[in-house]
Amino acid sequence: MKVVLGVSGGIAAYKACELLRLFTESGHEVRVVPTREALRFVGEPTWAALSGHPVSSEVWDDVHEVPHVRIGQGADLVVVAPATADVLARAAHGLAGDLLTNTLLTARCPVVFAPAMHTEMWQHPATRANVATLRERGSIVIDPAVGRLTGADTGPGRLPDPAEIFQVCLRVLRGRPRDLAGRKVVISAGGTREPIDPVRYIGNRSSGLQGYALARTAVARGAEVTVVAANVALPDPAGATVVRVESTAELRDAVLTAAPGADVVVMAAAVADFRPAVRHDSKIKKTDGEPEAIALVKNPDVLAELGQSRGARGPYPEVIVGFAAETDDVLANGQAKLARKGCDLLVVNEVGPGLAFGTPDNAAVVLVAGGEPVEVPRGPKEDVADVVWDLVASRLA
Repeated sequence: MKVVLGVSGGIAAYKACELLRLFTESGHEVRVVPTREALRFVGEPTWAALSGHPVSSEVWDDVHEVPHVRIGQGADLVVVAPATADVLARAAHGLAGDLLTNTLLTARCPVVFAPAMHTEMWQHPATRANVATLRERGSIVIDPAVGRLTGADTGPGRLPDPAEIFQVCLRVLRGRPRDLAGRKVVISAGGTREPIDPVRYIGNRSSGLQGYALARTAVARGAEVTVVAANVALPDPAGATVVRVESTAELRDAVLTAAPGADVVVMAAAVADFRPAVRHDSKIKKTDGEPEAIALVKNPDVLAELGQSRGARGPYPEVIVGFAAETDDVLANGQAKLARKGCDLLVVNEVGPGLAFGTPDNAAVVLVAGGEPVEVPRGPKEDVADVVWDLVASRLA
């Protein structure tokens, strides 16, 4: 695949070197098109050496090859990272003052922008209007991450992790439709933990990989994504807002806060069914003899609560997706759970040693309320995510 990497003049330009490396090492042919300002942060020799192609920011170089037209025409993907407020504005208004903006005007392939700027610039009404315009025209604009910016400032505006931008771009290159554009999606991921004392807990083994695959794929398909992450030790998915929680009660609060106004809620997290009846304030000491039994009480059933609340408390999700991890009688248990929970889709997968938890692959059956089951053969967790979003998009349509 031919990828054009546009780099604009922000301090995060150095991070685009890592993004370039990821593309080239995965076999893509990359042409780097920096702005004049970007070359003040990272010089032309660096881009040329890493990409294996000549680099210019000017339309006047190699005029006989008509680069201001040919580069965009021949691309399978254009990704601009970092995309400054200035480049977003020029792209939204169709200006063509340099090679990058000419390339954006001539490209007929998918275009991904990864903005990076100070919080005030990102939140300015002009920037928000430009982002909305670009999205309406079919471009994917990844929301920036929240974190440390230039100097002592902190807030939304940080360039997402280059590896996460790369993952979104891979999904775009797979040719998935932008059928979630304008949709708001809430995804829970990971596994909740219920404290016994300040040291110990009862928990689930979920790593969050499937939930994060769902988030990355939804971003690539145009959705506005909120991830409620329970004890996940993974980089934040590029373009998603991440809310971190620990216990089932915290997850419930976060999901029910985000659900009103969302089009879709996907409960991919492994939520602990029980919690200790008593949480000790200090560490339980080991003594001679048998330890005391830990009394358990039931946790709230967040998925069932979502199903029951739909239509009863404000604008609740149009589509609710649940997950069921089973060790035996997988389909029978899944069918019973689908009926009991009141969700539209239920992703059922068998778990055990080397299956599902903590692995990069998964196999599943998606049970459909009022429809036929859809089997997903073992493969990358992104494959499961794509099947889920295909089914969600058809119900939304």
